[in-house]
Amino acid sequence: MSMWVELRIAAALLLAGGCAAPALAGTADARAALGRTATPAEVATWDTDVRPDFKGLPRGSGTVAQGQKVWDGKCASCHGDFGESNEVFTPLVGGTTADDIQRGRVAGMTGNQPYRTTLMKVSTVSTLWDYIHRAMPWNAPKSLSVNEVYAVTAYLLHLGEIVPADFALSDANMAEVQRRMPNRAGMTTEHGMWPGRGRPDTRNTACMSRCADQVTIASSMPDYARDAHGDLAQQQRAFGPVRGIAAAAATKPGGQAVAAAAPAPGARLASQYQCVACHAMDRKLVGPSFIDIAGKYKGQDAHAALARKVKAGGQGAWGAVPMPPQPQIPDSDVQAMVGWILEAK
Repeated sequence: MSMWVELRIAAALLLAGGCAAPALAGTADARAALGRTATPAEVATWDTDVRPDFKGLPRGSGTVAQGQKVWDGKCASCHGDFGESNEVFTPLVGGTTADDIQRGRVAGMTGNQPYRTTLMKVSTVSTLWDYIHRAMPWNAPKSLSVNEVYAVTAYLLHLGEIVPADFALSDANMAEVQRRMPNRAGMTTEHGMWPGRGRPDTRNTACMSRCADQVTIASSMPDYARDAHGDLAQQQRAFGPVRGIAAAAATKPGGQAVAAAAPAPGARLASQYQCVACHAMDRKLVGPSFIDIAGKYKGQDAHAALARKVKAGGQGAWGAVPMPPQPQIPDSDVQAMVGWILEAK
């Protein structure tokens, strides 16, 4: 079991109510009484990661050909047919060479290449397998079987020319594949987090002295500097969920500061619920722009239909990329956002 699993279990148990009596609050006895030993069932629920030494890797296998079928059906809409997409997400494949595979260090990581693909950066094939297993596809994580994950991983490795077209990846030969990862020497192992290098410093004694009475956050951007580079909220990336922050004020050419207009409630909710990760006001990102949606339904009473689409998700109306369901959004907020979208200009 990894250190991260130990910490996650401990935190979960504390949140579940393993706290000491109020009379002991703040004392050493209270800290010693926090939590309890995790049960085997609790450990099994959390201990799902795969370590770089392949501990935790389940048995299974999958071929490159099988992986291509899964890829075409569940992965290509976001990552491209050959892992080359730069429309929804950055490329997964590319930037590695036969010399990199031989050396174990990707030369492009220290050069002038304008982007870093996944196969350029990742050092351990277990990390690639584990991420696909637990997080992909993005709209249905953990829906792939173990053998499908082996197959998709094999297909990605083949696209990077790490394994041949007739290769079958399995738990039995993953260590062999690891020896061909292009950037396998690109991560330091000289620390306690790495298996065999000692224990991480999780059992040290807390000093509990010279503690600050009040914590002051000093890393937030001051108001006078928030618009130093323009309105960051308008400088939206072409992909991903990070949309920037709204400038506190804008400045006229003469230097006079003017207050930024408060966003409409619908716009604020669209940002709050991450709608702007896939939709922009006036251009297509992952999904259609808000203006395009308003234009399509102009003159129609589409409030109820769009509200259902937000709550239930859908696919096909605007292309192959699915829209994930958002059942957690309150109906009142959905109605506010839909009304704002339908009035977009």
